[in-house]
Amino acid sequence: MSAETPAASGQFTRRRLQFRAWRGTRPFWAGLFVLIAGFPIMYFPYAHLQLGHLTLAMATTAGAGSLIIGVLLVVLGISLWFQKHIRVFAGVAAILLALVSLPVSNFGGFVVGFLFALIGGAMAVAWAPGGASASEGAEESGSARGGATEAAPGAAVDGTSNESNDLSGTSPANGANGRHSAG
Repeated sequence: MSAETPAASGQFTRRRLQFRAWRGTRPFWAGLFVLIAGFPIMYFPYAHLQLGHLTLAMATTAGAGSLIIGVLLVVLGISLWFQKHIRVFAGVAAILLALVSLPVSNFGGFVVGFLFALIGGAMAVAWAPGGASASEGAEESGSARGGATEAAPGAAVDGTSNESNDLSGTSPANGANGRHSAG
C-alpha cells in the first residue's frame, strides 16, 4: 500500500474527526496542562544540569514530595480526559498541588510546572459540558415528529418564557408560599 492511497488519507481524516469529537466532550486542554505540569515538578528535584564542566545538582531534601506531587498531577491530568465528571475535584486538587509545589519542589518546577498546574486546574473547574444549541434541538424535535414543532410548555412564540425563572419554590403560581411538603 503506497502513501498516495486514497484509503489512507480517508482513514486519517476519519480518525482526526473522531479525536476532535472525543476531545470536544471533555476538558481536554485542562487535562493536558495538568499532565504537563507534573513533569517539571517531578524532574527538577532529581536533575543534574551540566553547565560546561560544572555539574549543578538540583536535588532537595523534599525529592519524594516532589515525586508524589508530580505523579498526582499526571494522574489528575489523565483522569480529566477519561473521567470528565470529576473535573471540579481534579481542578481544585491540581490548584492545591500547584500551591504546595512552590515550597516543596524548587518553586514548583521553576514556576513552569506551577503555572501549568494553576492554569490547567482553573480550566478544569471552569469547563462545562456543551449542550445542543437551540436551533439544533428544534430541528431534532421537529424531525422526530414528522416536521411539526411544538412549543415547550411555558414558552412563548418568540422563544421567551412566560413563566418566571424563580426556582426558590415560593412563587405565588405554585402556591407553596415558602413551605415545602415532604410528600
